[in-house]
Amino acid sequence: GEGRLLTVRSESAGEHDEVQVNLEDRRGSLHADLRIGANVAGAMPLAANGNLSNRGVQLFGAGFIVTPDEAAQLGLGREAGLEQHIRDYRNGRDLTATPRGVMVIDAFGLTAEELRDRHPATYQWLLSKVKPERDLNNRDTYRLNWWFFGEPRKVLRKQLSGLPRYIATVETTKHRTFQFLNACILPDNMLVAIATNEAFVLGVLSSVVHGEWSLTAGGHLGVGNDPRYNKTRCFETFPFPADDTGFDASSPLAATIRARAEAIDAHRKQVLASAAGQQSGLTLTGIYNVLDALRAGRALSAKEKLHHDTGLVGVLQSLHDELDAAVLQAYGWQDLGAVPWADDTARQAWTESLLERLVALNARRAADEARGLIRWLRPEFQDPAHRAALAGIAAEGATQTSTAGAQHDAPTVAPSGSHTELVDAIDHSAADAPDASEAPAAASAPPVLTRRTWPSELPEQMRATAEVLATSPIALSTDTLAEHFTGRGPWKKRLPQILDTLEALGRACKAPGTGATRWTHA
Repeated sequence: GEGRLLTVRSESAGEHDEVQVNLEDRRGSLHADLRIGANVAGAMPLAANGNLSNRGVQLFGAGFIVTPDEAAQLGLGREAGLEQHIRDYRNGRDLTATPRGVMVIDAFGLTAEELRDRHPATYQWLLSKVKPERDLNNRDTYRLNWWFFGEPRKVLRKQLSGLPRYIATVETTKHRTFQFLNACILPDNMLVAIATNEAFVLGVLSSVVHGEWSLTAGGHLGVGNDPRYNKTRCFETFPFPADDTGFDASSPLAATIRARAEAIDAHRKQVLASAAGQQSGLTLTGIYNVLDALRAGRALSAKEKLHHDTGLVGVLQSLHDELDAAVLQAYGWQDLGAVPWADDTARQAWTESLLERLVALNARRAADEARGLIRWLRPEFQDPAHRAALAGIAAEGATQTSTAGAQHDAPTVAPSGSHTELVDAIDHSAADAPDASEAPAAASAPPVLTRRTWPSELPEQMRATAEVLATSPIALSTDTLAEHFTGRGPWKKRLPQILDTLEALGRACKAPGTGATRWTHA
């Protein structure tokens, strides 16, 4: 409702030791976050931005981290397949301050037995440096699955699958910056990853438009009260330029935004990696401290002058100014003009006008989505209809190939010698299929039931269970799953434990919206 907000602007000592306070008086709509003006806190999450952002992995064990030399001693570069499980690793300090240059052992997707058989030195490293710590953990999942991360981020891995790079930002940091990371780099829990390769998205996120939105929506946290990037509040509610703002993704304007985003990303990485940058202790935080000073018209300190020269911050400033102008044009908001960086009062008014427009656009987008109009950021991944269409095209091609080769006997699918290889093959074949949650399980036809003998050894039991889930068109209850096997003894009692282990490995998941617990392949 309507309210009055008094903000302390300055304090000074009075004649008789009293404190004189200078207040700014603003009146208008007062919101739950004690802000006058645009109701950013009331913005709705947009489906268009859904299933793209996630926090990075959480290790729960310092022993997972290795130096490049230690990785080489474990066999990296000599042992086949190890490059998939010892990967470059980045946390917030790596991006904003001095990079550590470390790697991380990522055994996700392997059973302990597979890890021991394929990469014995790596297995022994984790056995001695991670397992003792995990043995003391009260949580069963962390203690029993000691050889891979406590939070391996299965959903994030699906989101990033097939991308050559993705966008990352530090969750809590002084300056809100975004950059591309190579897909081979595993992000830490303090990074927010956005699963797109699109430079246009990087450009909009890097602009002052999203910067002001995220600063208001995300709040502050940590030492120095640094701004926090909450993916739900900052990213998923943010309305990107689209057809309803007069923006055409194939236009020269879109090409300009992409070009400036790529140039900003490349410029920062180049100066930080340069010999001069490394000798001067240049960091991303240092670069943007100088940029803030330039925008405010403040004189630079000796250290800032050094960073200005080695970081070519004047070049970066011009690139950002051009990007901001192009992004405002993509929204049709050129009338706002350039940001009045050096005038706090004028800048506050400029920002408030911007936020009011973004809040209104968010409300219109939410209304459009309620009517079924969703402007997906990455439709080939997010949109069920798009994925189903791609799956239909693939199925038609497979049918034509099958018909052409009908004179040959169709091969049967045999169990792989590796549980990992089996699930990888399943993941590729089902990559474009709609999720089990997108339609009621009862609407699908029941699978053809072919019984098999329940294996005697645990690895084969896990492999067989994963095969049934992967080939079933519907989610299965534990009892229905058991009907796919024959055997004597109390073997059915093992199924819940096996399913829990497969879930921890990212090979199975509970299907949502099906009432009783049902399982499907992950």
